[in-house]
Amino acid sequence: MLGSPHFIKADLYSAALDAPRIFIPIGATPVSAGFPSPAEDYAQRRLDINEYLIRNPVSTFFFTVKGDSMQEADIFEGDILVVDRSIEPAHGHIVVAFLNGERLVKRLSIRDGNVSLLAGNSEYPALTLKGENQLDIWGVAIGKFKRIPA
Repeated sequence: MLGSPHFIKADLYSAALDAPRIFIPIGATPVSAGFPSPAEDYAQRRLDINEYLIRNPVSTFFFTVKGDSMQEADIFEGDILVVDRSIEPAHGHIVVAFLNGERLVKRLSIRDGNVSLLAGNSEYPALTLKGENQLDIWGVAIGKFKRIPA
């Protein structure tokens, strides 16, 4: 491709459909991150993480993040991205892309006919698509899992 991104459309995969549904208790009131409020002793609802994060099971995949280029977008090494291939990539989306065969996670920028992949770390330059580059947008990040050190 000469300077033009190729947006890969979703393939149909049945493996995601076989994922078991797991319902986890969720509190009826949000947790305060400010001043303490009375705590809730029991959960009144249940949350299925698949329902919460996955809109299109056959086109959703998980990727473990390596590196620090997206830390200003709150994406850190070891996080697991939830990526949906059925979403049409647009300006501002965080995407998983292949640039000249290398898989990356970056913010997509489309301005005045120019396409760039932007890092979420000021130490990394923007990757602006030029005639000799091949860009395939694989999917759009819609969420992430993160472990909190205990």
